[in-house]
Amino acid sequence: MGYKTIVTVVTDARIDKAALQAAIKISRNEGAHLDVLCLGIDRTQPGFYYAGANALIIQDNLIQAQADAEALEKHVESELDGLDMTWSTTAATVQMAGLTPFVAHRVRFADLVVLSKPYGEGRGHENEAIIEAALFNGHVPVVVVPDGMELPDSIGQAVIAWNESIEALAAIRAALPFLKMAERVNIAIIDPPTHGPDRSDPGGQLSQMLARHGVRAEVAVLAKTMPRVSDVLCRHCGDKDADLLVMGAYGHSRFRESILGGATRNMLENTEVPALLAH
Repeated sequence: MGYKTIVTVVTDARIDKAALQAAIKISRNEGAHLDVLCLGIDRTQPGFYYAGANALIIQDNLIQAQADAEALEKHVESELDGLDMTWSTTAATVQMAGLTPFVAHRVRFADLVVLSKPYGEGRGHENEAIIEAALFNGHVPVVVVPDGMELPDSIGQAVIAWNESIEALAAIRAALPFLKMAERVNIAIIDPPTHGPDRSDPGGQLSQMLARHGVRAEVAVLAKTMPRVSDVLCRHCGDKDADLLVMGAYGHSRFRESILGGATRNMLENTEVPALLAH
């Protein structure tokens, strides 16, 4: 199994630069088709304006969004022109209220979506909405690329965050092309349950599954010595000099994570390693 269709979404040429370059590299390595969605976003909220102004404001903002989308498409085409791969670009405008269904519809036939980090300087609500649309509504695995990060030509070390969850297993299955490529794979288990079915051999069944795919993995059982699971994972990835983190996304509800925080949101905020997520 490999990736044959890869999608990336560009809303800002500067913010999405690392994700676009990573999408190009993965597409070339996998012999996949790259589809780049260049979005001009109309942030108009008509209910906030005085009576009679709505039509004019909506028209102006729509014209600006169309211009933004066309400018992004020209920029992306200049980056892709001459590369020995198949690619396509689509310039589109969308209002914030329709962003989630639009992105989900466009990415649902992809094997992988590559996006920039949704949190940080210059990010807006649209960045979070795009990644959640791909994961929840499009049901597609997502590679999140940190700012300024260049995806290596080959994966030296991959780290799997394993917690026995359905989400983690979905991410591992989606990441198999990367895991098969990796020189080393580490299964990180943080505070495994003492009364779980795998208490005598944490990660053993997962290691067996991976071995049958030709992936040799070592298991690291880690203590939760820091307040958050994400902190332990980030430190472990740093210790292992990881090139890729594989983890399940949003084991808790999005609402809970947006209000109280959670491993997924914290990792998306703090990771310095490309992360492959699936739900």
